[in-house]
Amino acid sequence: MNTIMKKIFFAAVSFLMIISCAQTKDVSKKTASMSSVNNGYWQQHVDYTMDIDMNVNNYQYKGIQKVVYTNNSPDKLNKVFYHLYFNAFQPGSQMDVRSLNIKDPDRRVRDRISKLNDNEIGYIKVNSLKQNGTEVRHETVGTILEVTLNDPIEAGESVTFDMIFDAQVPIQIRRSGRNSKEGVALSMSQWYPKMAEYDFQGWHTPPYIAREFHGIWGDFDVTIHIDKSYTLGGTGYLQNPQEIGHGYEDVTKALNLPSGDKLSWHFKAPNVHDFMWGADPAYIHDVLKMDNGIDLHFLYKKTLASEYLENWKKLQSKTADLMTYFSENIGQYPYKQYSVIQGGDGGMEYAMSTLITGERKFGSLFGVTAHEMAHTWFQFLLATNESLHPWMDEGFTSYISNKATAEILETGANPNAGAYRGYNYVVQNNIEEPLTTHADRYHINTAYSVASYSKGSIFLSQLEYIIGAENTAKGIKKYFTDFSFKHPTPNDIKRSMEKVSGIHLDWYLNEWTQTLHTIDYGVKSVEGNRITLERIGKMPMPIDIEVTYKDGSKERFNIPLRIMRGNKPTSATVIEDWGWAIPTYSFTTSKDIKSVVIDKSNLMADINDENNVFEVK
Repeated sequence: MNTIMKKIFFAAVSFLMIISCAQTKDVSKKTASMSSVNNGYWQQHVDYTMDIDMNVNNYQYKGIQKVVYTNNSPDKLNKVFYHLYFNAFQPGSQMDVRSLNIKDPDRRVRDRISKLNDNEIGYIKVNSLKQNGTEVRHETVGTILEVTLNDPIEAGESVTFDMIFDAQVPIQIRRSGRNSKEGVALSMSQWYPKMAEYDFQGWHTPPYIAREFHGIWGDFDVTIHIDKSYTLGGTGYLQNPQEIGHGYEDVTKALNLPSGDKLSWHFKAPNVHDFMWGADPAYIHDVLKMDNGIDLHFLYKKTLASEYLENWKKLQSKTADLMTYFSENIGQYPYKQYSVIQGGDGGMEYAMSTLITGERKFGSLFGVTAHEMAHTWFQFLLATNESLHPWMDEGFTSYISNKATAEILETGANPNAGAYRGYNYVVQNNIEEPLTTHADRYHINTAYSVASYSKGSIFLSQLEYIIGAENTAKGIKKYFTDFSFKHPTPNDIKRSMEKVSGIHLDWYLNEWTQTLHTIDYGVKSVEGNRITLERIGKMPMPIDIEVTYKDGSKERFNIPLRIMRGNKPTSATVIEDWGWAIPTYSFTTSKDIKSVVIDKSNLMADINDENNVFEVK
């Protein structure tokens, strides 16, 4: 889109976008209203105002940041901490050393950080930091800025931090950076000094190792000054679509910069916990307006091969289908805009937006969009600490995006069958680690990936087996209703499912996420019309059985697990429950038996299906 067409387009949509921002403004107050120190639940709040001047010639930028931090905790804080993620992209950083030593390094990282030159590394250098107008002591330690406060932040108190910083965008290696493999100039994620989260567990200040994140809810007001040939998109609503370029002079003076031929892009994002933007001089910018008032933005390079350009056009209506599916099956998307932007190194979710690579066949392009958009619900609206519980982030996203893909593309396949195959792989190869493992501390990347994506996905799909598909669907909606715009924990998803089903699930949360116990049930014997089952694995489960009689008729049975204190809705014959400590279970049918099958749905993650079928000889 050339400059003239861009201005015409922005003038046409500016009124709608400003209205959209006003409509979403009430969202920004939601966090504060539910985070009083007098309530049992609390969470911190932070508002960012940032002015950024980007030099596209050397990929360095200067920033002024104002943070208003509200301590909604009952605790007095003597320190605060910021994440400086770009510092990870330096030789000798913990991300670099970890990649050089892990058995199966990420192919996108490998030894690339170790080979960066000074003009290719990333950094964020804090030049000045003030607390309520007074300089405050701070020290940069790797990717963390440690700040010792002049005065403690009391419970319920708000303070203002003013920062001036310099930064350099690294060569694109992992998620963010410049000049990606597909030629995108700027993928700006994890790019600013970001206040670390403090919650009921204390401060969360892990070094950046390229894994996951945890952020504070708040409002962002970001102005970016950049060469006028660049088109931007990302988090937030553009405030000056008809006036880009105005207001640059004041920031130039504050930063002592020379005047330049730049435009100023002013964005506001209400009640989010991160801010991402992408920029490139060759971006095409398409907008699809949905009937429900949500605008879908697509930014991708006009230099893509024709087949890829066609895929990006085809993607747009399907993205609207995804927005509808997730809103109907999880909860209504609360913002008025979502952007799909070519950039990054694969696919990564951000507030109101995603970065994805664009040179893909259509199925792959749709699939990555489905997954990253689903993250809007599972991690951005239901903002779990994905460093501690990546399975609630990646796993739940995989579960729902696979179901959406199966419905929208009409694949007809079991949408989560691949998750079971991945889980069986790590079990059979003895490389599984518990889901309670911190995301950074899995011994190998394969164990992390299968635990987070596959076993996390199975947590929900297996609930369809335990409490029923209808209850699971209702539980997901209740989870969203009760915990959106909060920081839910594993116990919260468990309680949501318990409340809709009436079934006790403490045993399930413990066994599946906190142990390496496996499921293995078998048909031990069939004598006449008497069936004996055995539990071979350590993890107990309710059991569904289909019996075929010698006269050709069939009957289904459901054996509840006693500690469930109930059973799922089912048309099967419900028989006596099974105590988890008892290794065998026998019951008698009304007719002589021809065959017995355990779990025809294949939703139970039984690691050995060879003993699930018994044929009477």
